[in-house]
Amino acid sequence: MVRGVMPPRATDGARVSATIAAITKFMYNIVISIQEVLSMPTIKSSADLRNGYNDISNFCHTYGEPVFITKNGKGDLEVMSIENYERLVGKFELYSLIDDGMDDIKNGNTRPFADAISDIRRRRK
Repeated sequence: MVRGVMPPRATDGARVSATIAAITKFMYNIVISIQEVLSMPTIKSSADLRNGYNDISNFCHTYGEPVFITKNGKGDLEVMSIENYERLVGKFELYSLIDDGMDDIKNGNTRPFADAISDIRRRRK
């Protein structure tokens, strides 16, 4: 026990609940603030791209985030590493395949699971 601090008693349930609620709200606000700071885009000018290409390239590879390039103060380009570009394109391809599958389900283009698995096993041999 910390000197001068009394542990909560069973009769202090409302006070304990209020304290927990206040701490939870406080922590939630901290987490949201951190997420906003971490999710802020990196913006550089076209002059920064021209004069500091290596810095921008290192940033993209190190943090896996794109850098937005402005021209005359307006958004012009987005620069990202090849790895992140390939990951992004892969996600779009996967989403397209899932969308095709959902269309097949909607249109009744389905077959029993056991038949599909047996076809896959037959193709592997």
